[in-house]
Amino acid sequence: MRGAIPGLSLALLAAERGARLCAIIHYLVHGQLDWFGLTVACVVPGYASQLLSILWFRADGHQPGCWLLVLHLLQLGLWKRYWDVLRMAAEMGGSACAGEVPTRLGDVCVLQLLEALLQTLPHLLLQAYVVLAVDPAGFIPGVSAGLSLLSLAWALVSYSHFTCLLKPGHLSLPATAMLCLLLWRTGMLGTRVLALVLFARLYSFWVFAVAGVHWLLMSFWLVGQQTDIVAQPCRWRLFNCLVGAVYIFCYINVRPGPSKTRVSVFYAVSTRIFVNPH
Repeated sequence: MRGAIPGLSLALLAAERGARLCAIIHYLVHGQLDWFGLTVACVVPGYASQLLSILWFRADGHQPGCWLLVLHLLQLGLWKRYWDVLRMAAEMGGSACAGEVPTRLGDVCVLQLLEALLQTLPHLLLQAYVVLAVDPAGFIPGVSAGLSLLSLAWALVSYSHFTCLLKPGHLSLPATAMLCLLLWRTGMLGTRVLALVLFARLYSFWVFAVAGVHWLLMSFWLVGQQTDIVAQPCRWRLFNCLVGAVYIFCYINVRPGPSKTRVSVFYAVSTRIFVNPH
């Protein structure tokens, strides 16, 4: 199962990137320069995860050479990390559950989640808006949106799987549990994106007011939980603001221990805002 996760992640990453490139070419060929520019702009935030990947390579004692820098410049740094995990797991065989494989898999899962939230999520919102409000018959934007949704959901699932491995006494999740998590994340994200896009289609920029209220509530809620993941006060406030923005779309557990109460509060607030924003 551990070797299947990086393999599936790499395949989804390749499919999502290919569909995104096809969408960019589609807008350029058809002269839709506004959507072309916005789609290209969604690629830029992905360099944050590439930069963090290089910094982590240096922190691990690996001085990045020219070839590694070129891969990250082309936003292929995660592909390199997934390939390293697959190669290492193949070399270690049955002992892949020990050693550096879980650590490297955890690093790339965190980086993939960061890239998915900064790059894939804005691309998903943009392509979903194009399909629902501009070009309902657009096949390429629709495929790109669908693969982006699946890639984002899988990034959340692989991150949840990694956090489960960190808990004492917890084993690797079975394939059926991973499939259920994927279906849950896909349905949750799909309905949330659909609600935001439809609201934007009807009320235009008022969608930012709804999302802003949700962001403020979730940010203050995180402050009230006194999360201790980040120690420095300034970084702690920034962390709460960033995770509060993520909570517009999905729930990520940032505190150890049982989370049933926190999940219930999150869905209660989210349902109230999205079902009856006024």
